[in-house]
Parts: sequence; structure tokens; C-alpha cells
Amino acid sequence: MSRVVADYPSPSHDTVPFRSPTGLGHMELTTDHDQPPPPSRRRFGLSPTLGQLLKQVGDVRKESTGDGGETPDHQVLDLGGDSVPRSIPFVLSFSNLTYSVRTRRRNRIAAGDTSGVFTRTKTLLDDISGETRDGEIMAVLGASGSGKSTLIDALANRIAKESLKGTVNLNGEALDSRLLKVISAYVQQDDLLYPMLTVEETLMFSAEFRLPRSLSNSKKKARVQALIDQLGLRNAAKTVIGDEGHRGVSGGERRRVSIGIDIIHDPIILFLDEPTSGLDSTSAFMVVKVLQRIAQSGSIVVMSVHQPSYRILGLLDRLLFLSRGRTVYSGSPAQLPGFFSDFGRPIPENENRTEFALDLIRELEGSPGGGGGTKSLVEFNKHWQIQTTKNDGCLINPQISLKEAISASISRGKLATSDAAAGSASLVPTFANPIWKEMAVLSARSVTNSRRMPELFGIRLGAVVVTGFILATMFWHLDNSPKGVQERLGFFAFAMSTTFYTCADALPVFLQERYIYLRETAHNAYRRSSYVLSHALVSFPAIAFLSITFAATTFWAVGLDGGFSGFLFYFFVILASFWAGNSFVTFLSGVVPHVMLGYTIVVAILAYFLLFSGFFITRDRIPDYWIWFHYMSLVKYPYEAVLQNEFQDPNKCFVRGVQIFDNSPLAALPAAMKLRLLRNISGSMGVNITATTCLTTGRDILVQQGVTDLGKWECLVVTVAWGFFFRVLFYFALLLGSKNKRR
Repeated sequence: MSRVVADYPSPSHDTVPFRSPTGLGHMELTTDHDQPPPPSRRRFGLSPTLGQLLKQVGDVRKESTGDGGETPDHQVLDLGGDSVPRSIPFVLSFSNLTYSVRTRRRNRIAAGDTSGVFTRTKTLLDDISGETRDGEIMAVLGASGSGKSTLIDALANRIAKESLKGTVNLNGEALDSRLLKVISAYVQQDDLLYPMLTVEETLMFSAEFRLPRSLSNSKKKARVQALIDQLGLRNAAKTVIGDEGHRGVSGGERRRVSIGIDIIHDPIILFLDEPTSGLDSTSAFMVVKVLQRIAQSGSIVVMSVHQPSYRILGLLDRLLFLSRGRTVYSGSPAQLPGFFSDFGRPIPENENRTEFALDLIRELEGSPGGGGGTKSLVEFNKHWQIQTTKNDGCLINPQISLKEAISASISRGKLATSDAAAGSASLVPTFANPIWKEMAVLSARSVTNSRRMPELFGIRLGAVVVTGFILATMFWHLDNSPKGVQERLGFFAFAMSTTFYTCADALPVFLQERYIYLRETAHNAYRRSSYVLSHALVSFPAIAFLSITFAATTFWAVGLDGGFSGFLFYFFVILASFWAGNSFVTFLSGVVPHVMLGYTIVVAILAYFLLFSGFFITRDRIPDYWIWFHYMSLVKYPYEAVLQNEFQDPNKCFVRGVQIFDNSPLAALPAAMKLRLLRNISGSMGVNITATTCLTTGRDILVQQGVTDLGKWECLVVTVAWGFFFRVLFYFALLLGSKNKRR
């Protein structure tokens, strides 16, 4: 029997038994809630898995809820390995991290009474160094603006290399950006989740993304169910996440779900940006308790925290205090009293250590001379660190390469990948699943989330139905007179532009998902191309239904020509218009940052498209310097396609005899006078024109409207091509806009 204990006595301990992963023995885990354990408690032996250590979360649930039920045993995720090798230590070290940004300020020049702009350099990180290892939680503390989140971003490779000075190493080797994405996870301060998915569905979709396809669906479900129990989310498993308009889980449960989706594949390094922010004391303690189990499973946990409670302090292994981007203390919580005692400001008995330290730092920051007081603490920390290293020694770097350490961890079940990847040159695959699998999961998740908000599609459908009804009753059964021709032109122009304006509701879709997308793609949950393709696939059934609804509402009611074949082509044009419009708006959503700005741009550009479509002014009348916009107009091609579909019959007449006067001031003359004028015109021209003579056919109308350069099928193909073109642009917008690194 082995026992993991602290290296110093403690008045009270919680001991929780569990079985080792191989089932070869019985192990007890002893934790201390009154005194923070020093780093020296670590042992290089067989490390238990994440789930087995997370089993202890049951005692926290008992403590907070009074529930006497125990957390179920963890179901180990079988990855096909025959044996579990010994634990391989990981040491994350960083040295001399420095990061500065340029800020612009406006300064008033007194002499000239004008405004000038000058820039200054602000240092956010100033020569930060430290290290931590697997099995430990490193907490970065400090007041607001001290650089906590910036340091987490620096360690997680979320700052551009050219802007960050210093080194970040794992087991003495520089971390490659691609490798870090695979072996680590980053939990942001904001809980970015789909509001209408349940807790269980959220974790299951995450498992589909992060766990390899080689694992059976039953094993993935078992992994999710075990994680739900270990996170203390069993009672909320069937509850939707919720948002401002839908009641859902509590803040603490939401935070644990955010952690769960990033640890589903059991990463080696876990970064968290203030995971306890906004939570009550009990919820915050439960979150950190979960993080302790993750660390004890063989992971490195680095988090920022604003002001931990006394109970949370007992779960932390290393503290790093920052003040204005500089280190004022780095060490274990147990060493904190001795540090400040040597500094000349001992911590009073029964005083919360971190509260005292933070209050003292604020006091020094507010002392005369700005950071002068803090500077003395920074310098003292440097000398104290040197002295402590001489006396106690530092962490021993493992004598093993990073590749071998990761391979051994994969064999133990970390990263939830196959053993075959462990021996390859690439260590682990960049993406866990092929592109078709990613598309299927993304589509299923989007459909599930949208299906629970039917009012969104209902409003869009209602807008299409109402618009179609108004157009159908306004242009009811148009005749083939010259006025009927003009009315048909107006109907087609309005109908085609309406399909594009109706697509504006697609704008908020990606804007609401943007940060979820950035979080998931930052650590290679799926490919950008998979997201673009699934986004198009999910939107297509909706626009197809809207198209058939609008086409059926208006085609026969208006009295359009062509019969059933004409209706089918009319439907295809409407569908192509919805497709092009939806793609155009989707592209804009990937470029603009705000919904209102996006709506303004969409309305303006669609108005320009209608202006240059050829309805208000024909192509031959558009000035040469604007003709390029005519060919870029999305409305032009479907408008010309439906015109040709309506007026393509050369035998169909729209102006006969005296109807030639209908669109002129002579229309008010008596019919007899019109006939005499018509005979006079006939005599002058030497052509016999009677009251029934056809003077204008559909072909003539097309020529008058300048619709001669492309056929109707060509116009349809161009409209569809515009849709694909904007989807490609959307992909590049994601590619260029998802560089979520600081500059």
C-alpha cells in the first residue's frame, strides 16, 4: 500500500481510498485543508488517472449540499494499452518573460492650444521567471492590472513571439506552438457555451471533438458520465446551460462545465484565467477542488486567481504574486509567512495569508514614488529566491526528453489518443478526427441548439410568408398589357431584393458563436474548413424551405408564365438568391465585430446592389465608371434570370395595336382617335398595323431592359457561384481573424 502525504504534520486530514489504475493495489490519498502542502510532497511513482483522483469530489458535494451519496467509481478509458508505465514527470519552466505594449495618449500643447498625440511603452510583464510541475497547482495572484491574465496568455502561447521576450520550456525543451495546442487546454474567464444545450450534451459534443474516432461511442459516453459525476454535475446533467433569456444552470455549475469541456481529453497542461471569478465561496472551492484532482492525475495546472479564500489556499501548491508586471513572491503557501517575516512585515496570527500579502502589495504600490515601495519587495524576492534555492534546492529536471515523456503519458491514458501516435514522430495528431466527422458533429450540435429556439426560424418564416402574401395580393393576376409588363418588372425587382434582405438574420449567428469558435479552434478541436462547410450545410435546409414557401406563395398568384417548368426555375432562382444572400451575410459576420454595425453595412450594400441591378437604370444607361458595380451586384443575376424566365416566349405578345399609346400622354384619348392615329402611322410607315397587331414581344422587352449578355441558366449558375465565393471568403476571414494572440 502506498500513501501520498504532506511532509509536515497537520491537525486534520481527509483520507479517500481508491484503487490504482492497474488494480494491483490499494492507495490512499491524504489531503490537508488547514496547511498548504509544500512541493516536496511529490513522489515519482505510478500516477493514478484523472478520474480516480477526481473521485474525491464527492466529499465536497457532501460538505456543500449534505448529500451523503458517494461519487461513483471512475470508468477508466481503455485506449488499447497492455500496460501502464511508470509516471514521467513534467516540469514547466519560464524565465525572463517580458512583454510591453505601446499606448497612445493625447496631450494638449499649451502654447498653441492644439492637441498632440504621443506614444509611450507600458510594460505588462517585467522579467518574470518561475517553474511548476505535474501534480501541482500554480496560482498567479495580484490586484487588477497586475499582469495575471497576461502571464497566463504568455505561458499558453497566446502572445505573438515577436512581442514576447523570454523562454517557456517543458522539460527543458522549447514548446512548439502546434504541440502546445494539442497537449494543453485553456479555460477562459468567460463561460462560452451554447445556451440551449444541456450539460450532458455539451460534454458529449466536446468528447466527439477531442476524443479519437477509434474509441467506441459507448466509451465516449462512459467518459462523459464519469466526468459529470466527478465534476459534481449529476443533478444538472439534463439542464440546459441557459442565458439571459433562458433559465439554466448556476454560475458554479457553468464554470465546471467550461472546465469539463477542456479536460475531456485529459490534457497535460491546463491554463485557467480566473476560474473562481464571480462565484460564491462554496462554488469557488468546488472548482479548485476539481482542479486539484486534475493536477494529481499528472497534469500541470496554472491559473490566475484574484483573492483565494483560506480553504482554497490549502489546495494550492505554488503561488506567484505579481505587482505591475513584476514578481514580488514566488514559492509555496507554506513559505509565505517566513518570506514576509524576513522582509520585516510578519503576517499576524489568524490572518489570511493571501489577503495580508495583497493588502501589503497595494499599500506599497500606493506609497509615495509610485512603485518605489514595491521595488524593494521585488528586489528582496530575488535575493530570497537565491537563498532559498541554495538551502533547499530547486525542482530536479527529469532526465528524459520531452518526446519520450509525452509518449509515456499517452501510454498511461493522457490526451486520450491511441498508442500508435505515441511512437510516431509527430507524437499526437493535430486533429483527433477526420474532417467528415467534425462536420457531422458540428452540424448535429448546431441543429440541436437551433431546434430548441424555434422562434428564430419562425420569425424568419413569418417574414417570408407575410412578404409573399403582400406581393401576391398586390400584384394579383397581372395581365399582359404594357402596364402589366411594368408591374412585372417591379414585382421581380422587389421579390429578388427581398430574398437578400431576409437573409440579414444570419448575421448574428456567427457573431454569437465567434468566441466559442475561437476557443475551440485555438486548441484544434476541429478544422476551420469543417466549421465553414457545416455552417453551409446547416443553413441550407432552412433556406430551401423558405424558398419553396415564397415561390409557391407568389408564382401562381401573380400569374407568372412558364407553367410547372417555369415554377421550378423560379424556385431555383429564389433558392440561389437565398444561398448567395446567406453566404454574403455570413462572410460579413466574419469581418464585422458588432451586430448593429453589421446590419448597417448589410442594408447599405444591398441597397447599392438593387440600385445597380438594372431595374432603376438599364445597363446601357449606367455610366462607364460605375458599370463594374453593375456586374458585382448580387441582385442583377437573379433579376435577369426571372425576367428571361417570364419573357422568353417569342410568340407571347405584350403590346398590341392601340396599346402602344398606353405609356404616353396619348393614353387619355378616345379609342376611336387612337385607331385613326394608328392608321396614320401605318400609312406613313407603309406597314399595316391594326388593333390586334403585335408590336412588342417578350424578346423585345428583354432587349429594352438590356438583358442580353447572359442566358437564364447562366445567370442562375453565376448566382450560385457568388454563394460559394462568399463561403470561401468567409473561410479566409476566419483564417485571418482567428489569430487570438496579443501583439
